[in-house]
Amino acid sequence: MEENEQALLTEMLQAAEEAAPVEAVQAVTGAIVAALNALGVSLLIADLSGRALVRLTHQPAVGHPGRRQGDETAEVLPFDGGPYEQALRQQTAVVLPGDDRWTVLAPVTERGEAVGLLEIDLPDEPDDAVTARIARTAHALAFVVIANRRHTDLFEWGQRSAPFTLSAEIQRRLLPASFTCEASAFALSGWLEPAASIGGDTFDYSVARDTLHVSVTDAMGHGVASALTATLGVGSLRNTRRHGESLIAQAELANRAVAEHANVRGAYVTAVLGRVDLTTGRCELLNAGHVPPMLVRQGRATSLELPANFPLGMFPDERYRSRALTLLPGDRLVIVTDGMRERNAADLDLPAALLRIAHLHPREAVRALSDAVLATAGPVLADDATLLIVDWYGGHGPRASTAGADTARASSFP
Repeated sequence: MEENEQALLTEMLQAAEEAAPVEAVQAVTGAIVAALNALGVSLLIADLSGRALVRLTHQPAVGHPGRRQGDETAEVLPFDGGPYEQALRQQTAVVLPGDDRWTVLAPVTERGEAVGLLEIDLPDEPDDAVTARIARTAHALAFVVIANRRHTDLFEWGQRSAPFTLSAEIQRRLLPASFTCEASAFALSGWLEPAASIGGDTFDYSVARDTLHVSVTDAMGHGVASALTATLGVGSLRNTRRHGESLIAQAELANRAVAEHANVRGAYVTAVLGRVDLTTGRCELLNAGHVPPMLVRQGRATSLELPANFPLGMFPDERYRSRALTLLPGDRLVIVTDGMRERNAADLDLPAALLRIAHLHPREAVRALSDAVLATAGPVLADDATLLIVDWYGGHGPRASTAGADTARASSFP
């Protein structure tokens, strides 16, 4: 790292730490302007819909477009297939010429999670070295955003182009902080397309030293009651996972927790739980009354036959069974909820759709599959449609990345 670049990084971190959380990004972009002799800098954060970017600014209301909350403004920039969308989806910096300036769009990304874009206006055309430096700066900015959004609602508010109901708020808290994770042995991404009345879907994952844990759950019913049942199920699964319990023990303890504590008579949660040994590819799966997971391998998409188990919470003394298989490099594991298969969504040929998007990075594959469900059953879904995709590469160890992303595997753009 060059001395001046290291100095910029130090200045960025110091500026972020000294500013209030709501002002951290503004303080950091000010440091970037000074270091790069830029004409202007903006952070465009990814909208929660996955279909837009949002420009957050703090200024008086006069004549400024976008949603407002006090002096905070969120201007939504819908994806249109243009350079902004391409920079984010392809995870590569884009340089745009203008009349009196050049604009660089650099992905703000951490471990494959697309936080947004850094937009920098420069007086002169940047060479490859300057563009690469901006890309590294954008990567550093991702950590500033991740650290400071823990302390303020500003970023969350900006990302919500549509207001949340109470049940949606509860459901949002059950999802992982990052929907995408890249490692050397795998890449994964999850997505939840909510119904008009929240249907209790969740997905979750955690990466241990040599193990990947995943789950997809679906609580019965809709609305707040369903979200509360989902909270019981997810809370129990996380608690026992963190205690180091086996997959079967996690299911059996969650089963009792839902049966004993749900405030709706007869409440239950369907689930697929998984655990992958990152050193061998051994994948243990447990299906508790859920839609069977699918495996995409060598041009075929097939449902995995797993031992039948009752949903969590249905019979408190139920014993559960799992099955193991070995993942091969190039395999894709896909777990969905019944919102992807029920009612009008059943008109979507899921195996065929999975083969059509097999070339896409999981981050883009979940979005493309969600768009396909909306096109078939939307625009308002009768039930949540949730999916989790895990691509298996093998080779557990350090990963290769550029500015926070594995660009070799992120080059496809639908």
